[in-house]
Amino acid sequence: MKRRQILTGTVALAALAGGAGWAWWRGHASALSGPEQALWEQRFDRPAGGDLAMASFRGGPLVLNFWATWCAPCVKEMPMLDAFHRQQQAAGWQVVGLAIDGPTPVREFLSKVPVAFPIGLAGFTGVELARSLGNESGGLPFSVVFGRDGRVAVRKLGSLTSDDLASWALQAP
Repeated sequence: MKRRQILTGTVALAALAGGAGWAWWRGHASALSGPEQALWEQRFDRPAGGDLAMASFRGGPLVLNFWATWCAPCVKEMPMLDAFHRQQQAAGWQVVGLAIDGPTPVREFLSKVPVAFPIGLAGFTGVELARSLGNESGGLPFSVVFGRDGRVAVRKLGSLTSDDLASWALQAP
């Protein structure tokens, strides 16, 4: 009888230690970096008014695109990003554009080239946000893919291609 109690106690302690270790690892493994956490706390004005809270996009895969109306490659990829948004929305993908620009040019641009995905007005402070997320040169366009866990999965400086978007859709971080 005593041997059975010792064995049961040993198994229970091992299970408890394993569970505690796993919980500790999961808590530390899922901790976001400072720039990632800072992004999810950001709020931006929308061109048509209202507020864009980045926290509302956390939990699903997200393509965050930094762009400007004066950036020709940025303007060229907007319809492609809009098509990706429309096609992949049902699969849980989200797209957000952060304009490194003033509100008037963004409103004028969107009146000519409307998009279905949300746009935030990051202004020129958006350059610093992009840098904190890995865009050391501050160039545009710059896209960051976030996984469901809120972490950066992919960074892309320069124009997106349809192959980039198709690859990301298949990988669904």
